[in-house]
Amino acid sequence: MFSIPCAAADQARLDRLYAQLLQAEEAEAVKIGKEITLELSRSGSSAMDLLLKRGRDALEAGETEAAIEHLTALTDHAPEFAEGWHLRAVAYRQADLFGQAISDLERALALRPRNFEAIYGLGVILEELDRPQMAYEAYSRVLEIHPHFEDTSEVLDRLGQSLEGEDL
Repeated sequence: MFSIPCAAADQARLDRLYAQLLQAEEAEAVKIGKEITLELSRSGSSAMDLLLKRGRDALEAGETEAAIEHLTALTDHAPEFAEGWHLRAVAYRQADLFGQAISDLERALALRPRNFEAIYGLGVILEELDRPQMAYEAYSRVLEIHPHFEDTSEVLDRLGQSLEGEDL
């Protein structure tokens, strides 16, 4: 019972941040994007947050197998926590396990459809799988949510040039 009002308040905060993101200038958008990422990284459980941290730390240390183990434990224990799926997709991608990465991204995006980092990651994988049209669509979606996300505009320009002559 207590988590329902808290979850509603968290969602309302995210909704406000996403709305601000669309209107913000680049510098402010970067800050808002980091706030959103931080919000999406909070599971509501210190044990699950610890598994997420361990998975993230293992990824940063290049320990992909350990990251997958930590993040699998996280997704097993908190299947409704989208960031666990997203981060495990990152680990799977690093291990060149593209099918599993896409599957986890689908799950993450089913739970959090506006997760621009997950959508961007999907675009990266689609490019690696030589699916430039699908990658272009993913990157376009990122800019619909976060107009100033990293190098997305440049990536779209590059892909657009390579797709020139094809239906976009």
